Amino acid sequence: MSGELLLHGGLVLDGSGGPGVEADVLVRAGRVAAIGTGLSAPVVRDVTGRVVCPGFVDIHTHSDLTLLSDPRGLSKVHQGVTTEVVGNCGLGVTALAPGAPVEPIRQAVGYLDLDPAVAWSWPDLAGYLAALAGAGPGVNVATLVGHLALHATVVGFDDRPAAPGEIDTMCGLLGEALDAGAVGLSTGLVYAPLPYVRDVELLALAAVVAGRDRIFTWHVRNYDDDLLDSVGQAVEIARATGARTQISHLAAVGRRNWGRVRRALDLVDAANADGCDVGVDIYPYLHGNAPLSQLLPAHVQEGGPQAWAPRLRDPAVRAEVRAAWADRPTGWDELTLSWTIRPAPDPVVGQSIADLAAQAGSDGVEVALDLLAELGNGVLMTAGGRSADDLRAVLCHPAAVVASDGLALDPDGVTGAGVPHPRSYGTFPRYLHRYATDLPDAVRRCTSAAAARVGLRDRGLLRPGGPADVVVFDPARLTDRATFTAPHQLAAGVELVLVNGVVTIDGEAHTGSRAGQVLRGGTA
Repeated sequence: MSGELLLHGGLVLDGSGGPGVEADVLVRAGRVAAIGTGLSAPVVRDVTGRVVCPGFVDIHTHSDLTLLSDPRGLSKVHQGVTTEVVGNCGLGVTALAPGAPVEPIRQAVGYLDLDPAVAWSWPDLAGYLAALAGAGPGVNVATLVGHLALHATVVGFDDRPAAPGEIDTMCGLLGEALDAGAVGLSTGLVYAPLPYVRDVELLALAAVVAGRDRIFTWHVRNYDDDLLDSVGQAVEIARATGARTQISHLAAVGRRNWGRVRRALDLVDAANADGCDVGVDIYPYLHGNAPLSQLLPAHVQEGGPQAWAPRLRDPAVRAEVRAAWADRPTGWDELTLSWTIRPAPDPVVGQSIADLAAQAGSDGVEVALDLLAELGNGVLMTAGGRSADDLRAVLCHPAAVVASDGLALDPDGVTGAGVPHPRSYGTFPRYLHRYATDLPDAVRRCTSAAAARVGLRDRGLLRPGGPADVVVFDPARLTDRATFTAPHQLAAGVELVLVNGVVTIDGEAHTGSRAGQVLRGGTA
């Protein structure tokens, strides 16, 4: 359905944070034609007792390749997401230096790569956006430039600083990608070779981003013992360059670090008081999700997965890693394997590393190193060790928006393997159901505030003339159903979703419509 549709009698929260009003919403030709009373249309849907709001804008996702595997974006659109921003944590699939081989980058960003049948054929960011558009996505998609691909294809995977000429090359490639439609740049300073990046490179790239008024998003260098220094690094780059900056999934890992989130937020507040533009995002869970390789010391990962994985069979290297892991802030019982590249079902998936060690009569270090030596980046984990008080502190902070850090998954398809983090299915209903004390403001954090962070000025608000990305949910039934042991469960209570005016979810069922658009930075 893409013609005229009247949503009658709902409580309209327009995404601005203002109070809700009972009103009708008229949709015509993919746009919001009017909001008010006494409206009419050939097709009327009675949504009395429901909330009508903009589609949720998920600015931190890793759906770069899963949306090419199944463009419907089922796990996301069923929870009300109508726009996704991919390319986060530095792990995007563009921009690559011309002629650079794809396979080393594909291994390095294996976290994104759940379907080996997806062909990685684009030469540049424009080609990737064309591939997305050609797939016919069920949600709108914008992309960041991934720092890992940029750095690795210019500088390589060695532990060395970029030469001045290499920095110039990266800045040129970044500028071209931003001009081709990227909404910004993301870095992830835990993902090799990015731990080897020096500030001079970050400053140069941030200046390119600032010059085009785009966003620079940060998976900071450390979220446990060195959280404050890591957030401080991002803030200082923002101060020096004026780049709009986003601290991704702000959390403190390990009980001994609980409470540091509030001090990190103080750094953000101080920067903003001085005229910077620094935001944060978070998802409403106490566990994270990452490649198991994230635990490795940075220098051990030199050379890329094709080099470091076999290196982990060396007893001397294993002894070195064991020593580095002697004072880890989280226990092996807090790390559960969520997916591997082995054929499903893999019996290790769903088990903690501590449990696997007990079964093998070994210890967590040996189990983890054996897995990494065999699978490289092809093994993912969920990780605990976070504080509920820290989570609430971020969710309530004025600079915070909600973002899933998840992927668009097909529960019945190839991307539905394993036991992934439930955030891919439940982030927004969970937040609104469990954490929202002020519903208009909570909706704002999921819609207009998130869109504004990445410069998508025409999304996140219900207003006449704007795109008709609309969610209708029943506040009495809205909830997440996905769990850590049974994550492939769609959210409940999201009754109707329109993407660019096309009914995509109707009665909590997918209609088969794929009306998403590729969104480009620098455009209204």
